[in-house]
Amino acid sequence: MTAQHQSPLARFTGDANPYGGGDPYADHRSADFPFTQYANLADRQLGAGVIAANDEFFAQRENLLLPERAEFDPEHFGHKGKIMDGWETRRRRGASAEHPWPTADDHDWALVRLGAPGVVRGIVIDTAHFRGNYPQAVSVEGASVPGSPSPEELLTDDVKWTTLVPRTAVGGHAANGFAVDVEQRITHLRVNQHPDGGIARLRVYGEVVPDPRWLSVLGTFDVVALENGGQVEDASNLFYSPATNTIQPGRSRKMDDGWETRRRRDEGHDWIRYQLVARSEVRAIEIDTAYLKGNSAGWASVSVRDGADGEWVEVLPRTRLQPDTNHRFVLAGPSVGTHARVDIFPDGGISRLRLFGSLTEEGAARLAARHQELGG
Repeated sequence: MTAQHQSPLARFTGDANPYGGGDPYADHRSADFPFTQYANLADRQLGAGVIAANDEFFAQRENLLLPERAEFDPEHFGHKGKIMDGWETRRRRGASAEHPWPTADDHDWALVRLGAPGVVRGIVIDTAHFRGNYPQAVSVEGASVPGSPSPEELLTDDVKWTTLVPRTAVGGHAANGFAVDVEQRITHLRVNQHPDGGIARLRVYGEVVPDPRWLSVLGTFDVVALENGGQVEDASNLFYSPATNTIQPGRSRKMDDGWETRRRRDEGHDWIRYQLVARSEVRAIEIDTAYLKGNSAGWASVSVRDGADGEWVEVLPRTRLQPDTNHRFVLAGPSVGTHARVDIFPDGGISRLRLFGSLTEEGAARLAARHQELGG
């Protein structure tokens, strides 16, 4: 997948109007950011977490990564004040009556562990419902730290932080998007709000860069899984849900945690095209239709292509699928490829696709070289 940039990206600054009743999202400011084609590396389903924050007086830091959009209840108050669906810090104050204002350097921060390390292509900091209590500006830094460091370890001077989003003014009640052009493997983020305020949601879009040593030890693994570096390149239809759901970890837990297309009224069919983690030998396939009961695909086939210009080779012929069922297929022999495609007939959906295999010698070498190039 090639990075795309919109120049300039939409920018929002200043307060939004006070809530006047009705749909609170009616005046929410947002835009279509091109980098949202990538997977959200800060997805809780991948294992992301907000592991620390210097202040969360009004609203807890964990809200930043909730998958659904932020909610607003104008009558919801607690002992500390208005309860917001986001991360909100107390108001900063200066040092004295003569200087009651915060300094230019004062800011609040949160540490975020990405669910899968990768190259960040874009970040969305959504201040939904923070109309007059959003930060004046934000900045985001990234670091690559091996293992599972504690917050204390991340805050030492030994960690090298790279600026992904420089200090930039943002708007209230708005999805503030930032394209990132840093070719570095990132494992953790430091999200800063200057000087204080609230952020509803954080989304971090990018490409997963797996650890080749880990995949080498695994031997046989899912070569299209998002957490292992697989990607969705394109899909015929995204009406109800994103195609990336099909390569998320674990089994689907509800209907919208898969891929479902609109109903067709022609004689066509739907499909998803994937890029594998690297050149691989595919030996077995799983197609899961969990929670898709009256709307699962009727039939499916899987094809593999070796190289961007290679010919598609069908490795699983068109096969009948059952609703709400995990289907397993062992291939007669390994099929070598860099890309895969699942075709469903005529429409409907699947919840997960798994392609089990191992890297070829060439694929492993390329993966290791990219990992080293990105500072892994």
